[in-house]
Amino acid sequence: MQPSTSDERLAAGMMYFLNFFTAIIGPFLIWYIKRESPFVHRHGLHYLNFLVSYFLYQAAAGFLYFIGIGIVINMILSVMMAIFIVIAGIYAFQGKQFRIPLVVRFFS
Repeated sequence: MQPSTSDERLAAGMMYFLNFFTAIIGPFLIWYIKRESPFVHRHGLHYLNFLVSYFLYQAAAGFLYFIGIGIVINMILSVMMAIFIVIAGIYAFQGKQFRIPLVVRFFS
């Protein structure tokens, strides 16, 4: 489903880019305000799945800190998160959907 207005594309893109400033409150506030838009809602669900998935990956890597590999895994995950957030935000501004790798669909 394509967005009908540039306002919807802007809202969906800002959900991703606000992650750099406030990972939870900003994106969810936009999602709540624009909840009637199917385009923004779909991106909001994908963003929520992204947050939960990558939180669980980093928590699992946290258990591996005592052998030293957890630090490396968390650094790799952090770089991947930043790159994928920028790509997903750009796709949302263009009116497209980007499936972030390794995201498990907890919510649909």
